[in-house]
Amino acid sequence: MVEWTRSEKRTFLRQRVEARLAALLMENKEYAEALTLLTDLVREVRRLDDKLLLVDIDLLESKLHFSLRNLPKAKAALTAARTAANAIYVPPAQQATIDLQSGILHAEEKDYKTAFSYFFEAFEAFSALDDPRAIYSLKYMLLCKVMTSQADDVAGLISSKAGLKYTGVDLDAMKAVAEAYSKRSLKDFEIALSTYKDQLGEDPIVHRHLSSLYDTLLEQNLCRLIEPFSKVEISHISELIGLPMDTVETKLSQMILDKKFAGTLDQGAGCLIIFDDSKTDAIFTATLDTISNISKVVDSLYLRSAKIMA
Repeated sequence: MVEWTRSEKRTFLRQRVEARLAALLMENKEYAEALTLLTDLVREVRRLDDKLLLVDIDLLESKLHFSLRNLPKAKAALTAARTAANAIYVPPAQQATIDLQSGILHAEEKDYKTAFSYFFEAFEAFSALDDPRAIYSLKYMLLCKVMTSQADDVAGLISSKAGLKYTGVDLDAMKAVAEAYSKRSLKDFEIALSTYKDQLGEDPIVHRHLSSLYDTLLEQNLCRLIEPFSKVEISHISELIGLPMDTVETKLSQMILDKKFAGTLDQGAGCLIIFDDSKTDAIFTATLDTISNISKVVDSLYLRSAKIMA
């Protein structure tokens, strides 16, 4: 089709067909080829000042850079899309897509409160248009609630008038995750991940954030379990937490390196030795300050005596 539009010299049609081709390439995960196509297209469309198409292309470019894990460029492309959108009337579906992308980028930067407000805007617009993307916006809203430790609000959102319209497996998956997080239960969390594998594992955005949430839960549980001990067998911790010994050992060594607690792993004996937190005595800091002040006084007296002698 692109070749036909070139031969017929239908410039505006070619640009739209090329933008659609780039979107299809992105869906097929051919990111490099899609980006090459968009780079030339953006330059051409900017010269013609076709704002509506420019919004589409900038938004697509933002999604591409996000897929390639290049957040600064994804944010820059989204800002360009917003700037172009402010100059013209943008259809509600397109505005909702911009809000959805904004929420995704804010969530990636761990700014979940701002992300929630963007997802809410997108959800309202998609819901009014009966767009199937509304369910994704709602799912990401629930994810933000879990990530900000407000998992108790999830049930309320699902049972609200807007949420009831989309009741189904996707929302059941997020509800199971929220319940597991509220109980601080790793076992329930793993059951939810395996039961709703398609809903939670197939969506890369949800999967990425839930992986980080799982690590946080695992760290909190391990810290709670090792707190009463000064020396404990790794196999015992493994039994208490209900995870394989290798997984527990790897996580403990990572936590020690990240200075989450002071300790060492005795792999010969298969034990974890926990050290007491060494608190710095305040008297040492006070002594250093006193010596520093005395040094300044002596220097000042020396300068005065040198002036008198002169």
